[in-house]
Amino acid sequence: MKVITSFTSHKTAEGERLSYTYSVIDEFGNLSKSNQRENCIVLDEILISKIKDINDFLLAREIV
Repeated sequence: MKVITSFTSHKTAEGERLSYTYSVIDEFGNLSKSNQRENCIVLDEILISKIKDINDFLLAREIV
């Protein structure tokens, strides 16, 4: 099973980029990979809209 452990979204010249890390755990609960890093450019407009929603949510939060 692949488990996402973190992700970041940022705008680049190529488009909206998602960078993420993940771990892989086998069916016995053994960690076979840890802190693996990948990234991709998001092309789907629906996903880009959802990323914008998350950004808007975070920007609207009050700092206490």
